[in-house]
Amino acid sequence: MMKENMRFFSGGLKGAEAAFGLQSETYGIAETTLAFEGQELHRSVNVEILSEEALKQGDVSMEIVSARMGRRYAQAEKIRKVFQVIFHMVNRGIQVFAVGWIQDDNTVKGGTGWAVELGKFFNRPVSVFDQEKNQWYSWKENRWALDTPVITERTFCGTGTRNLTHEGERAIKDLFKRSLG
Repeated sequence: MMKENMRFFSGGLKGAEAAFGLQSETYGIAETTLAFEGQELHRSVNVEILSEEALKQGDVSMEIVSARMGRRYAQAEKIRKVFQVIFHMVNRGIQVFAVGWIQDDNTVKGGTGWAVELGKFFNRPVSVFDQEKNQWYSWKENRWALDTPVITERTFCGTGTRNLTHEGERAIKDLFKRSLG
């Protein structure tokens, strides 16, 4: 796969998304940062501000999100916009990479979990680096399996925790090195 034909999507937030973006830049992969008007970004490369109409394409009932994720969300209107942006990231990025914590119910902690759930729902290749276990896992045959993923798709998205550990950062760097040499 030629790097010139690849594109990385993220929300440009602090932590994992910024680290994925930095590696994309390092390896010469085009990057698009998706956001909503007024959103604070940590990394603002090729920012695309999604219109209200575009955001609505990714709208979902917060009750559905809460039920799927097994938790309630404070600041429902703000998190709704974040989830709408996540929809566009996963919709545009065929492969989904995330850094966070896989929970006992097979969801991933926090807003990162919504990207992972959408990736599963859209039948995308989904891989998560679990910062507690310091291992990559990929969703295969309806379960998490230990894996050493590589970037195989022309478009991909990266998301994850704002609280990126050194191990999480190293996992992102290793993913790009392993995939793109």
